[in-house]
Amino acid sequence: MEQEQYTWVAALCDLPEGDIQCVEFDGREVLLCHTAGGVYAVDNLCSHAEARLSDGRLKGQKIFCPLHGGSFDVRDGSPLTRPAMTALTTYPVRVEGDDILLAVSDD
Repeated sequence: MEQEQYTWVAALCDLPEGDIQCVEFDGREVLLCHTAGGVYAVDNLCSHAEARLSDGRLKGQKIFCPLHGGSFDVRDGSPLTRPAMTALTTYPVRVEGDDILLAVSDD
């Protein structure tokens, strides 16, 4: 059975609702997205043209790529508008008090 271990990556007080923040996690750039539904984490690079999504904008549950305007659902990484067609990798998030934690899988 796979067990997840969570690692601290940011403070919730530094990520107001509606904002995004790029963090270094497990050797890659991960984008934290604070929506009305909670905090989500996705790869920071757009799957279409490898633009940094941290240079884009968050609107509701959607993150928009700054390069070609494609969008993704931050809850599951699914592409919502073209030219984005490949889902983003997502990461399990846990918020404990003011701590934002991401999971590292034992696989």
